[in-house]
Amino acid sequence: MPSPPVAPNILNNGLNNGYAYRDQIGAAGQGQTVLAYLTGRYRHSDAATWAARLAAGEVTLDGQTTHGTERLRQGQALIWSRPPWHEEPAPLEFRVLYEDESLLAVAKPSGLPTLPGGGFLEHTLLTQVRKQFPEATPLHRLGRGTSGLVLCSRTRAAASGVLRSWREHEIQKTYRALASGLSSQDSYRISTPIGPVPHPLLGSVYAASAVGKPSLSVARVLERRPDSTLFEVEIHTGRPHQIRIHLASIGLPLVGDPLYGPDGLPLPQLPGLPGDGGYWLHSARLAFTHPASGAWLELSAPAPDILQNGRDSV
Repeated sequence: MPSPPVAPNILNNGLNNGYAYRDQIGAAGQGQTVLAYLTGRYRHSDAATWAARLAAGEVTLDGQTTHGTERLRQGQALIWSRPPWHEEPAPLEFRVLYEDESLLAVAKPSGLPTLPGGGFLEHTLLTQVRKQFPEATPLHRLGRGTSGLVLCSRTRAAASGVLRSWREHEIQKTYRALASGLSSQDSYRISTPIGPVPHPLLGSVYAASAVGKPSLSVARVLERRPDSTLFEVEIHTGRPHQIRIHLASIGLPLVGDPLYGPDGLPLPQLPGLPGDGGYWLHSARLAFTHPASGAWLELSAPAPDILQNGRDSV
């Protein structure tokens, strides 16, 4: 099975511009030392790491450099100015699929995060799109390893209209997914609840959970292959990693998925992370009422070759 494609436009060694993380102290932070607050607030770093950052002068409290022993008061402004860092390489190009005064639709490559997080700041779709369209904001998030169509707003009114349609389940969302194993049915209506479950490295991740939130996906077989099944999947809810979890929960996890096993739970051995790639999932189509014109709009992003079947070329 071939690996997901890596696009050629990759930056390997450039530093980003750094980032200022800003907190306004609330009631819960009242009376804590700066060091204790930062250690509890940003759990990716331990107290020793935060102490080193404080000693390096990276943190200010109400505009003054803080050494970490000061007691916080509600309403104070705490800023960590993270110095520039090397981000993990990622494919940085995108393709414009649709553009008007209100909306922008682009094709995201697999491997590019949609929004900043997890060490990514400039190597994100948001940053790359805003170099060309400064006003654009993605209206939904695709997983880093997921390719395909991302819809962006260009005005506040457009964002409000689309998000309202999303909340009212008026937007049709269709994906292509390649699952391990052969499907015994031609279609599935999957309603496995999704919620946080324990994870050995992260504390918790979203997965199949009896006490999770209601979720619904409808998966239809497009093609059966010797050791895999190509699905078209419509999602009627928008839970994190919904398609990966739902197909795994019926015993058909995505080919190459490093995180979810056949029960829709995190793999117990060599557990993967939510941002790890290697699986095949593509946002293929969005259909909705245009928030400005009121016209019905159907947008699509061509799937990579491995997620196409014979009928796509007819």
